[in-house]
Amino acid sequence: MELIKYTTRTVFVFTAIILFTLSTTALAFDTINPIKVGVTVSLTGSHSVPGVSLLNGISMWAADINARGALLGRQVEIIHYDDQSDPKMSALLYEQLIINDKVELLVGPYASNLALVAAAVAEKYGFPMVSGTSAATSIWSQGYRNIFQIDVPAPSYMKDVLQIAEERDYKKVGILYQDNLFTKEVAMGAKSAAEKLGMDITLFKSYVTGTTDFSSLVKELADSNTDLFLGATYFDDSIAIVKECKRQNYSPRAMAFTSGPSQKKFGEVLGPDAEGIVGITPWIRATREPMAYDFDFRYRRIYDIGADSNAAGGYAAGEVLEAAVRLAGTLNKEAIRQQLYKMTFLTIMGRYKVDESGKQTGKDMYLIQWQNGRRRLILPLKIAEKKPDFFTPWDQR
Repeated sequence: MELIKYTTRTVFVFTAIILFTLSTTALAFDTINPIKVGVTVSLTGSHSVPGVSLLNGISMWAADINARGALLGRQVEIIHYDDQSDPKMSALLYEQLIINDKVELLVGPYASNLALVAAAVAEKYGFPMVSGTSAATSIWSQGYRNIFQIDVPAPSYMKDVLQIAEERDYKKVGILYQDNLFTKEVAMGAKSAAEKLGMDITLFKSYVTGTTDFSSLVKELADSNTDLFLGATYFDDSIAIVKECKRQNYSPRAMAFTSGPSQKKFGEVLGPDAEGIVGITPWIRATREPMAYDFDFRYRRIYDIGADSNAAGGYAAGEVLEAAVRLAGTLNKEAIRQQLYKMTFLTIMGRYKVDESGKQTGKDMYLIQWQNGRRRLILPLKIAEKKPDFFTPWDQR
């Protein structure tokens, strides 16, 4: 008994010493001269919803690092501007962040078309930039040395859906995509993968940003007797297309979209009509990536809404920058750049590992499906909550 008492008292004293040391050390942290992290985010315009999520994620990372101490003895401050979902505005604002605000670290903007021009600015000034949410490989085919990816490359987004379809002997694939950088690459990648699997492409068509009437495109899909319908879309597009499919009673054997079904709001808007639809996402709480449930819980407490992949991407961008800086032991750009190239790191979004261009090679993509009114993780199988289910035709619901 005496040994137990002594051990407990010793642990208590040792813990008290540690806490005292940490508290006194914290007083030495530089709160007057914080490390400035620059980013443009789409607070207005067509990308405002994911843009806000991105900023929320980055802000949470900064709050966490400041709460637990500092980075190289200094607190962290996020300097951000609204790029209005406009690539030209984003480029101008990144110049302002570098020249006028004298930021020391950079995070990329939300969308791939914005990230492409932002990467050009980062290259001009030799400034490493971590992109948490951009997927278009065009960004990483420019020969740039300063842009580093966290998301999965866009051409690979649909490969797992196609693998499931091939196992079920689906032969005919129809693809619609919004005509912009990211969604076009997703669609091209899906088309190539489907052809390699011996599938027939029944329809491959684009539509302009802002399209609301999908009646003619859905009619073409229905007339083509497509087994698997793939939509390289954003949220509003996916909602409008599903509604039109129901209106025309077009029921493929399977239906999958990028940005849309992975969001809780998809089910809130569509209700029972979301049932059976598959979503592709680089992050969802159910993936059990490091801190996923904790991150979502705390995010809800702060922002009164569940975390999405864009919020996780923002947080992960901060994690990757932090790891590179700590490994480099300095804010020297060349030292940070070298760490970003060679390090491998497990983030909230999954494995960070890039090739010589800065393009992601280590991360998995996840598939969810709406089943019984909820988003269920169906792939990868090793962590799946449910098996993939069949899409029930509209007139049989």
